[in-house]
Amino acid sequence: MKLTVYRDALAENVNHVMKAVSPRTTIPILTGIKLEATPEGLTLTGSDSDVSIQAFIPLEEDGVQKIEIHQPGSIVLIARYFADIVKKLPNDQVDIEVDSRFVTRIRSGQAEFSLNGLDAEEYPRLPVIRADNVVPIRKDLLKQVIRQTVYAVSTSETRPVLTGANWAIKNGRLTCVATDSHRLAKRVVAVDVDPAVEYKNVVIPGKSLNELGKILDDNGNDWVDIAITSNQILFKTDNIQFFSRLLEGNYPETDGLIPRDAKTEIILNTKEFLQAIDRASLLAREERNNVVKLKTFEAEKRVEIISQSPEIGRVYESVPVIDHSGEEMRISFSSKYMMDALTRIDAEEIKVTFTGAMKPFLIRPLDDDNILMLILPIRTN
Repeated sequence: MKLTVYRDALAENVNHVMKAVSPRTTIPILTGIKLEATPEGLTLTGSDSDVSIQAFIPLEEDGVQKIEIHQPGSIVLIARYFADIVKKLPNDQVDIEVDSRFVTRIRSGQAEFSLNGLDAEEYPRLPVIRADNVVPIRKDLLKQVIRQTVYAVSTSETRPVLTGANWAIKNGRLTCVATDSHRLAKRVVAVDVDPAVEYKNVVIPGKSLNELGKILDDNGNDWVDIAITSNQILFKTDNIQFFSRLLEGNYPETDGLIPRDAKTEIILNTKEFLQAIDRASLLAREERNNVVKLKTFEAEKRVEIISQSPEIGRVYESVPVIDHSGEEMRISFSSKYMMDALTRIDAEEIKVTFTGAMKPFLIRPLDDDNILMLILPIRTN
């Protein structure tokens, strides 16, 4: 294999596939990145067997030459060394040449490295996913869906299925739900698929979605094609293919957790409320559950936020509400959970719905029922 590639294109794509490479693996070759040069361009692959990422550098893009293939071939190079080398090469152009013993020479300007490579034939094959019933979604919308839901997945392996987000497609709508049993995030978006296309219990690891969100940039093709099988999901955009295994097991039914009635509803300015909770959290975070207490005052159209730590002190804050309906409410909750939810709502105003002091409450953008966050309260004295 012999090729010349522009350093920036190589570095960007090495960075993409590195997100799938784990140094802790029982398959030694997976600590490497596979490079495969063909007459069409260079394909880079990284995998930890759960997540696989494939990035393609075409010969030219938008009229700009990216790579020149002198001799097709393939090699696997230890990822952490190769990535560090590529980042620090001095010139825009990089020459890569592999000999018959898998020794790889990397030249740029006055710098020359020699790395011992591995036989690419030993690298595991990626899953083959048929392109039946592909679900297209706008890239910016997919990033938003990930950001607004994946934060609520569980970090505990006690119930492995909760470490993933549950996706379902029905009647042309994609519903994404994540919960760790203390909070829940749900987002519904319309997708351009045949109404007959239906998927349920597609549980994607939260780790996979987080890495996907980092890879999805704001450039190039505005669409991502999603293909789903019984145990794999593929996200395909531009020159990137992102494979992830799906989690086994049935995701719990969550619709029953979402309250249908309301004792109290308040409408608040999102930014004002977030900043007040943030200030209260300065003392709350010293406590085990980051607890803040909230009390609503209907006549005065305000909420009171209190947080205290016996060793440190107390914070009190009053926040105006735009509207208050129903009875006055006292409730305690995790400031961290509230801030996690509020920072992912892009609306200027939110509606908070309470059903009781010890019952879950809902946070929604005002006038948008396609997104909701649910938080369980905390019992306090």
